Amino acid sequence: MPPPVFRFAPSPNGYLHLGHAFSAMLNSDLARETGGRFLLRIEDIDPTRCRSEFEDAIGDDLIWLGLCWEKPVRRQSEHFTEYRAALEKLTALGLVYPAFESRAKIARLIAEQKKQAPWPRDPDGAPLYPGTACALSPEERTRPTQSGAPYALRLDMAAACARVGQLNWVERGEGPQGETGPVAANPAAWGDVIIARKETPTSYHLAVVVDDALQGVTEVVRGQDLFWSTSVHRLLQQLLGLPQPAYRHHRLVRDAAGQKLSKSADATGLRELRAAGVTPAEVRRRVGLA
Repeated sequence: MPPPVFRFAPSPNGYLHLGHAFSAMLNSDLARETGGRFLLRIEDIDPTRCRSEFEDAIGDDLIWLGLCWEKPVRRQSEHFTEYRAALEKLTALGLVYPAFESRAKIARLIAEQKKQAPWPRDPDGAPLYPGTACALSPEERTRPTQSGAPYALRLDMAAACARVGQLNWVERGEGPQGETGPVAANPAAWGDVIIARKETPTSYHLAVVVDDALQGVTEVVRGQDLFWSTSVHRLLQQLLGLPQPAYRHHRLVRDAAGQKLSKSADATGLRELRAAGVTPAEVRRRVGLA
């Protein structure tokens, strides 16, 4: 039986913090304990935010922590052809449509609807897309794309869910409310998610399932903030005929106020801790690893 395959997949859009350290070390520990493989993947599909200096810093931080990973490292920006092939398969199934509304226009549409009744939100708390572009005729959809206008490609969630039926996943960790074991997926809770844009033939959701399949990842170990995203990933795996890994969602490392650490909130970076004389052993203690 082949060994289990784990991966740590950061985005080079900022410096790693303690939350990243916990996830990376946990994946490495589990790979070592099970005789498995440990991969590093750089999720850099966003050219406006991802920078080479951040990628270099990721490598420096992980080496400082004492982690080793297989080479070569997979960089998503080098694999757009593979994501485009997956997107074309979904399009051939009639499950993808272009949406041309700006964020401002979507906000106005939702504001109008909220006058009648509360507007539904996805598991992350963001308002669901109203779905107005899904109702356009083929001619109406083609006209703006030919004009060069920007657009997002969305998954027709109702049609996709109807095609695959009920899905679940194997949860070896636990969800935000203690969910474990077989978990029923609920991709419809996310509405018509974006799976690509005019300038980028993929999104996080699409790229991550393609990457995990092509890299043979069998164990997805990541934070609880991505627990319900697994519903979308299971849907895409089923539609594309990709294998299903097991999932282990772990607790989040939080600050003194109880908020999860994040790059956007300027959480203290590992390189700052290193400069202050903190040791890798102290990092392990701080995040609760033996």
